[in-house]
Amino acid sequence: MPGAVKAGSRPPWLGLGAAVWLQASAGTSSAFALYSHALKVALGADQSRVALLGVACNVGDSLGLLPGVVCNKLHPALLLLVAAASGLLGYGVTWLAVSGVAPALPYWLIWIALCMGSNSGAWMSTAALVTNMRNFPLSRGAVAGILKGYSGLSAAVYTAIYTGALHGSAANLLLFLTLGVAIVCLLAMYFVRPCEPSLVENSSERVHFLFVQINSALLGVYLVVATTLDRFLTLTPALNYSLIAIMVILILAPFAIPVKMTLFRSVPRKVTSAAADNDHTEPFLLPSSSEPNFGKIEDEDAADIDLLLAEGEGAVKQKRRRPKRGEDFRFREALLKADFWLLFAVFFIGVGSGVTVLNNLAQVGTAAGVVGTTISVSLFSLGNFFGRLGGGAVSDYFVR
Repeated sequence: MPGAVKAGSRPPWLGLGAAVWLQASAGTSSAFALYSHALKVALGADQSRVALLGVACNVGDSLGLLPGVVCNKLHPALLLLVAAASGLLGYGVTWLAVSGVAPALPYWLIWIALCMGSNSGAWMSTAALVTNMRNFPLSRGAVAGILKGYSGLSAAVYTAIYTGALHGSAANLLLFLTLGVAIVCLLAMYFVRPCEPSLVENSSERVHFLFVQINSALLGVYLVVATTLDRFLTLTPALNYSLIAIMVILILAPFAIPVKMTLFRSVPRKVTSAAADNDHTEPFLLPSSSEPNFGKIEDEDAADIDLLLAEGEGAVKQKRRRPKRGEDFRFREALLKADFWLLFAVFFIGVGSGVTVLNNLAQVGTAAGVVGTTISVSLFSLGNFFGRLGGGAVSDYFVR
């Protein structure tokens, strides 16, 4: 990955904390159910045309091929800059239509705008996931589960903000998406960067990941409870803002790890006197029990030189070893593996059904006589979160 590699034990955890914010903001497409009815009224469209707008959100959120290709050539900050611009332009145009500032915008322009706005999530997720999985090579499953879990909670986060701070206004929500995504991307650009990975098993690392997993689970349950309270009780503005402040603190909690590492630095163990004496008395190289055969070494060197010369002249071609399961694959190499297509089929079938339900939650609630979809979106987001977090934790357990 391009860019200077940051050394030290704290920068990777700072990057993970910033990536949590990115992922909690990246699921903008999952908030479509919160403003789809207002979009339907503003455009005067029927349900089939609104469903196509939901497809635009799904298409934009799924177009991760370009971010995946360029992430190996560009610094993560540039990917986040593209995400900020995409969200600012896409959701900005949608806000103009819903708020009535530009009510005569054509349907096709709104479709493209939603596709562009939701595509910001693909750029954010790519920068966050790829960078952090490389910074924690021994805990890729845990990292993927945590970050994808926060992405699943994104709908619940936006629902809490929609009901608590934005007073259920779809226009205000779209304005928040327009500015909020760009601000989060710009703030995270400094922290999400390549770091020098640790290739040694560390017990404290497992404890830190367990802390983040427990905190994320508490956040998911808290968001559902807060949304339910707001639905059935009349909360004062001060109480609403207090609930949102608690949510922000829970999202900020992963930053407690680098803060703790700064305040309580680990002290390296001192070498005992006995070990020091052994280091001084024992030689670094022990004498060989047999005399070396210099003639044999010279023959082997000559054979190696002949082989290298033959390869250089094209007489001998060395067969390139293909990567094995668990190693890094190039995109072309992955296309030849059955594992890749199995994962593709699972994502295509499994994710597609959930997205279809999410896009039509507003209409399902209306047909069932339910006023508002906030609780449905929060419950859907909670189930989405636990599935992603559990998948990462279980896979990491079996890999270890």
